[in-house]
Amino acid sequence: MAASTPVQKTEEEWRLVLSPEQFRILRHKGTELKGTGEYNKFYEEGVYKCAGCGTPLYKSDTKFDSGCGWPAFFEGFPGAINRSPDPDGRRIEITCAACDGHLGHVFKGEGFKTPTDERHCVNSVSVKFIPANSAALL
Repeated sequence: MAASTPVQKTEEEWRLVLSPEQFRILRHKGTELKGTGEYNKFYEEGVYKCAGCGTPLYKSDTKFDSGCGWPAFFEGFPGAINRSPDPDGRRIEITCAACDGHLGHVFKGEGFKTPTDERHCVNSVSVKFIPANSAALL
């Protein structure tokens, strides 16, 4: 479900389509405050798309309560999410494969009872939830 064509925009073009907070997080690798994101304790059926470009990233049935203060998923759609080490090498950053928007970080081996033993710790502002019964899901 990854976008077939990369989304490339100038910084000014991104500023026109993103809120200041989305721009800070998606384009400048920021982080929202722990426990403040709208999807932290949100569990409805649907799909989470990239807030920057609309690429589907996660199905709601991969979301779980990790207690970390940010939305947590155990896997994304194949090919939709890129991983790369942070400059300090301590964490693995996750970004949208289509627009390179910063989503958060992925952690492995924390012992969560999920199929992948991974926790994608995602900023709520980096994603947009589309309900299962919505025409926008298609």
